[in-house]
Amino acid sequence: MTTKTITYTSTFEEDVVKGLTSFPKSLSSKYFYDKKGDKLFQDIMAMPTYYLTNSEFEIISSQKEAISASFQAENGFDLIELGAGDGKKTKVLLQYLTEQNIDFSYLPIDISQNVLDGLKESVEKEIPGIDIQPQQGTYFEVLDDLASYNTRKKVIMVLGSNIGNLLHPKAIEFLENIQEGMNPNDLVFMGFDQKKNPQTILDAYNDKEGITAAFNKNVLHRINKELGANFDVDEFLHWEVYDPETGTAKSYLVSKKEQEVRINKLELNVSFKAWETIHTEISQKYDDAVVSWLADEAGLQIANQFTDSKGFYKNYLFKKK
Repeated sequence: MTTKTITYTSTFEEDVVKGLTSFPKSLSSKYFYDKKGDKLFQDIMAMPTYYLTNSEFEIISSQKEAISASFQAENGFDLIELGAGDGKKTKVLLQYLTEQNIDFSYLPIDISQNVLDGLKESVEKEIPGIDIQPQQGTYFEVLDDLASYNTRKKVIMVLGSNIGNLLHPKAIEFLENIQEGMNPNDLVFMGFDQKKNPQTILDAYNDKEGITAAFNKNVLHRINKELGANFDVDEFLHWEVYDPETGTAKSYLVSKKEQEVRINKLELNVSFKAWETIHTEISQKYDDAVVSWLADEAGLQIANQFTDSKGFYKNYLFKKK
């Protein structure tokens, strides 16, 4: 494996070099997402084995009155959603809030401009007159700006168990950064996938149709397309593992053979041994004790919680301690 000193033109380039020259190798799951990756993730969410979407949709649909009541304030509120995605679940709340003539603004935030453009178009079409202000960026970039929203109550919403992509120290840092931008009456509404039958979890991330495998491998397609690499994507295996003790599911790409990949734009050669891994994603699962501990470490406390009929998933409402 050889590298030259180069000037990076993007965080993507820098992260690819760091990840593929480390041992063990890794690539961030945030790079799954481009136009193709966005579509694959929509397909994943529609699969019956990917229970997370339907579980959270059930919670929001069946308990929207109670959830909305906890959000309200006399002078209205700003609903700030991190990782907004296609907004399928959020639209249930947006529709209800609009029908009840509740004063609020919706600020969806996502790393993908493509996703935000589609969301804004669909929300304005389906819920005319709504105040929607999309913002493109990563969570950590946007969190720096949260404190500036201080003229009225903020409700910071994170659906889809996105926090599960962070190991506990980073999850605490994430929650702490949110907490530092909150005023006393602000709230956090966040989804956490719960521990359950390990097979149910494995099936959610290893579908027989191969959609999750294609999503995982999309990071290699992106490197090929954007950085001039020659990954033979078919020579990498999607592999998912789950540890019921820690509640951690991990996704890997595994090299099926000894091979060398050239990334022209980075002037980088990357060697792989047979069955060597690239770690791409974690999907953490939780219980009440772990969520309470994470919140406490970050200066938050659980104000309420909402769960689906199977107990697969929970949305927690947090306030400052």
